[in-house]
Amino acid sequence: MKLVRFGSPGQEKPGIVDEEGNIRDLSAVVADISGDALSDTALEKIRSADVSSLPVVEEGARLGACVAGIGKFLCIGLNYSDHAKEANMPIPEEPIMFMKATSAVVGAYDDVIIPKDSQKSDWEVELGVVIGKTARHVSEADALSHVAGYCVVNDLSEREFQIERGGQWVKGKSCDTFGPIGPWLVTRDEVPDPQALSMWLEVDGVRYQNGSTSTMIFGVAELISYCSRFMTLEPGDVISTGTPPGVGMGHKPDPVFLKAGQKIRLSVEGLGEQQQNTVAYS
Repeated sequence: MKLVRFGSPGQEKPGIVDEEGNIRDLSAVVADISGDALSDTALEKIRSADVSSLPVVEEGARLGACVAGIGKFLCIGLNYSDHAKEANMPIPEEPIMFMKATSAVVGAYDDVIIPKDSQKSDWEVELGVVIGKTARHVSEADALSHVAGYCVVNDLSEREFQIERGGQWVKGKSCDTFGPIGPWLVTRDEVPDPQALSMWLEVDGVRYQNGSTSTMIFGVAELISYCSRFMTLEPGDVISTGTPPGVGMGHKPDPVFLKAGQKIRLSVEGLGEQQQNTVAYS
């Protein structure tokens, strides 16, 4: 299934993409695409609904983040060896974990605001993992059973804030609009192997990132197991699993960073496409 949330910011409703690609209103079946709706039992209830009888959503409706009420937005740094190399950082021996503020979350097609005083805003296409079942010290073998589904994440980053201003990475990762999620939450049954997904990102039609989840240092199952050793993962939590090479910071011969008036497009295989326009802070 491909689940969505549509409507104005703060007033989104749950939806599902039917076989013809139309969005159907799921409000009669589930209150929202959030923690309570992400268990295997709850997803089966949605799956058994007569989708063809549900109201069709008007074409062109805004799509919000595909998950509501995210409790934790966990990110994994330097999880592709080529990306670590372009960032001039050592390949990690264990996953590098950091948090992204949930206030950064927006829809897949919402504008990206270049932060006030930003000089080095950057892009990162990533595979997002949405937790559906509480995970605490889970084994790697059992980890994927705790996944509700997958989505596209653009882990936008302000590199000066992140790297040159001291402290933790979170302040360079959490600017408003720096967490587009979606457009769809694709349930795990439609993604048999999360380690075999191609991914790409373009800015103004220039392809900067071309990668595959097959080159992750730490795979999805290992990441879920690892994170669950340090904190309880709860339904609706999101893990953004790292980016392949091609970020602006690592562009040769000179870095390339985002400015207002640009268009970002990105996709992960089978999970839909995002598109954002960059706008100036005001």
